[in-house]
Amino acid sequence: MPVGLIGKKLGQTRVFDAHGNVVPVTVLLAGPNHVLQCKTVESDGYNAVQLGFDPQKESRLTKPILGHLKKFNGPPLRRIREFRNFTQQVKPGDVVGPTLFAPGDFVDVIGITKGRGFQGVVKRHGFRGGDASHGAKGWHRRPGAIGQRLFPGTVRRGMRMPGHMGQVRRTVQNLEVIQVREADNLLLIKGAVPGAKGDYVIIREAKKRPKGWKPPVSVAVTKKGVKKEEPKKAEAKK
Repeated sequence: MPVGLIGKKLGQTRVFDAHGNVVPVTVLLAGPNHVLQCKTVESDGYNAVQLGFDPQKESRLTKPILGHLKKFNGPPLRRIREFRNFTQQVKPGDVVGPTLFAPGDFVDVIGITKGRGFQGVVKRHGFRGGDASHGAKGWHRRPGAIGQRLFPGTVRRGMRMPGHMGQVRRTVQNLEVIQVREADNLLLIKGAVPGAKGDYVIIREAKKRPKGWKPPVSVAVTKKGVKKEEPKKAEAKK
C-alpha cells in the first residue's frame, strides 16, 4: 500500500468533463489526515505510516487511544489506520490530504457494504426462484433441493443459502480520480464505492491498473475545441 488515505463517503453526484460528457462520481472527504507515527524497520520491524482522521471530542475516546494520541502530539481523532511502505516522505505532525492523488490516477476504495439484514436466496444470491403459476404453490422464492442423495449424503460446503446479507468488507478496484478539490479536501471518483453516506473508507493507490492504461494526458480547452497536449519526450543525450 504505497500511498493511502482515510476518508468518508459523502454521497454521489455527477460532473461534466472537458468534452461535455456527464460523469457519475462519488464524493469522498479525504482529509485532513494527520501523521501520528512513522514506523521503521530498525524500531518496529517494518516500514509504515500511521494516519488519523476525523476530529472528535476527548470524552468520546477511550483512555488507551487518548494516551497514544498524546504521545505523538496528535489531536483527538476518531479513526487511526496504518499504511505500510508509504512512499510519501512525511514526519509526525504533518497533514496530508487529497493532493496525494491527481486527476487521471486510479485508486482502490475499501469499505463496509450496507447491511441488508436476513435475506432469502433470490435477493442475496440472485436465484431464479420457482414458477409463478402452473400449479406452483408456496415454492416461488425457495432455493430448491440442497442434498446430494445417498452419497455423500450431506450438504456441500459453500452451498448458497438464506442468511445475513451485507455488512462485509469489500474492495472496489481501479476507480478513476476525476477531480481533486484541495480547498474542500474532496476527491471525486468515477463510479460507486461500498458503504452508506457517512461511512469511513480507505483510499489507496490502485494495485492493478486497468488494461491499456497510459499516463494521463493534459487537456487544454480552447475556443475551437479540446486540444490534447502529449507529454514531452525526454531529450536524447548528445
